[in-house]
Amino acid sequence: MRKRQSGMGWLGVLIVLGIFAGGGYYAYQAFTQSENAADCAGAQNACMRNCRRTSTEAAAAQVCQQECQRAAEDCASPGR
Repeated sequence: MRKRQSGMGWLGVLIVLGIFAGGGYYAYQAFTQSENAADCAGAQNACMRNCRRTSTEAAAAQVCQQECQRAAEDCASPGR
């Protein structure tokens, strides 16, 4: 007689735990990243990251990235 399996088994449990761990990691990253970067490079990285998240079209992403570049140049200028 064959033994009937009830439930997912170990492989299923490991897959579900992996999915939860991956989702938890990305949620942690989203909630803990600093939007107010102290230095110019950090501010530019945050701006570029925001462009990648919000811009779905290539032209809009390029405009957003150019604005980030201008802001970084203004930040790096000595008279800011």
